[in-house]
Amino acid sequence: MTFLAPYEPQLRSLLRIVGGLLFLHFGIAKLLHFPVVPMFATVSPTDWPEGYAGMVELVTGALMLLGFFSRIGAFIASGEMALGYFIAHLPKSIFPAINDGSLAIMFCFTFLYLAAAGPGPWAINQK
Repeated sequence: MTFLAPYEPQLRSLLRIVGGLLFLHFGIAKLLHFPVVPMFATVSPTDWPEGYAGMVELVTGALMLLGFFSRIGAFIASGEMALGYFIAHLPKSIFPAINDGSLAIMFCFTFLYLAAAGPGPWAINQK
C-alpha cells in the first residue's frame, strides 16, 4: 500500500490547509459570531476560556491555513486542544463518545503531527 507515498508532501499540505481552515472556522464562530452557533452566541474575546480559545483558534488557524510559521501555530493549537479537552470534556465523562471530546482529541494529535512533520510544500514558509 505505497501507491500514495509519492504524494505524501502534498497530502501533508492538504491536511494542514484543511485543519487550519476548520480551526479558523471555530475561531470565527466564537469571536465574530458567524455563522451563529448557539453555544458561542454570547462569547466575547475576554471570556475565559472560550474567548481566549477563540483568539488562539483564529490566529493559529490562519497561520496553519497559510503555512506561515505553521509549526509554531500547530504546536500552540495542539496544546490548546489538549487543555480544552481536559477542562471542558474530560469532567463530563472519561469516554470521548459521551463527553463530545473526539474532535478536540483529533485536532490535538493532528496539530502535534504537523508541528513535528512540517507544513508540506504548499506553504508560505517551510519552517
